[in-house]
Amino acid sequence: MLSNRRFFLDHVAQTSTAPLMLEIERAEGIYLYDTSGKRYIDLIAGISVSNLGHSHPAVVAAVKDQAEKYMHLMVYGEFVQSPQVKYAKMLSGFLPEKLGNVYFTNSGAEATEGALKLAKRFTGRTNIVHFQNSYHGSTQGALSVMGDESFKRKFRPLLPDILQLEYGNEKHLDKISTQTAAVILETIQAESGITIPSQAFLQKLRKVCDDTGALLILDEAQTGMGRTGKLFAFEHYGIAPDILLLAKAFGGGMPLGAFISSKHIMSSLSDNPALGHITTFGGHPVCCAAGMAAFEVLTKEKLIDTVENKGRLFDELLVHPKIISKTRKGLMMALEFESFATNKKIIDRCIELGVLTDWFLFASQSMRIGPPLIITEQEIRIACQIILQAIGEGG
Repeated sequence: MLSNRRFFLDHVAQTSTAPLMLEIERAEGIYLYDTSGKRYIDLIAGISVSNLGHSHPAVVAAVKDQAEKYMHLMVYGEFVQSPQVKYAKMLSGFLPEKLGNVYFTNSGAEATEGALKLAKRFTGRTNIVHFQNSYHGSTQGALSVMGDESFKRKFRPLLPDILQLEYGNEKHLDKISTQTAAVILETIQAESGITIPSQAFLQKLRKVCDDTGALLILDEAQTGMGRTGKLFAFEHYGIAPDILLLAKAFGGGMPLGAFISSKHIMSSLSDNPALGHITTFGGHPVCCAAGMAAFEVLTKEKLIDTVENKGRLFDELLVHPKIISKTRKGLMMALEFESFATNKKIIDRCIELGVLTDWFLFASQSMRIGPPLIITEQEIRIACQIILQAIGEGG
């Protein structure tokens, strides 16, 4: 009899030639359980999605409650749907005043697409500036501002009038001009192996955008919702974007993204032409209910206040001669090894020992650590013991 694993390979589109092939039956808290009952500590949280862990009771209850009231009604933006309205209003209370208008999408890539369109429509300009080793999604517009050519070359031609700069290099910011519609970047780069910019770089970038009239788009799909020890990573730097991108943990485990700006900027999508940006399922009421429930838990239970100490504990415990470098902000961390081959052996051994981790798209020699924010100190100690064992055995 053919198994689910065989059907998976035959009928589910594959994005790599070597999928992990873990067959997960259920997940709860920081743990995943496969069909044999084996338990895995999840140290990647679905790539920064499951900040509250898996199957959080408040999120599950919100999903069930909303599903019983109504699910899809009408193309987003036409009906007044309570979960959308409540979540947008709640979120705006935690953001700068100029970020008070939320356009819900299905994902981070869609948020990128909407933000790029918004910037071009509002400014009347076409030039988009982005940075090396950036990641904003894999759709064609988002791919155009991805900072790694190896992922792009087979899909060209992409969007025209795109300029790539070196992330963190203040001198390159002089290339932003009055022809620039927007500058898009991750507040802290994730897929490059956690690259943390200087205060001076981001503050100068903010000033250059102000001086030239370019809109500043900050992508916080991975860094948002408490991951760095602040609700949003830009809070570390004393700046605010003109357009903010959210996704991943924003939906509490359900598919949800957003681009957020002022009502003045966002209104440019409403006429000339009308329906300047539309989506069928963006802001799905069940997804918004889940996201709002997760956001309430995150803020009311003050989970963000625990992030830095937990991240520091990982830092203190993960010491080994084979670790070349460590980079960390809050509970997002990269451990660098001498090569991808070494890192892959260690990651494979971690999985065998019951710890799920991964590498970074543009830093394959580095191990990704980004657990659910609910992880306890005891669980961190257990996970670190296993990682160190795997380094010793697999590296």
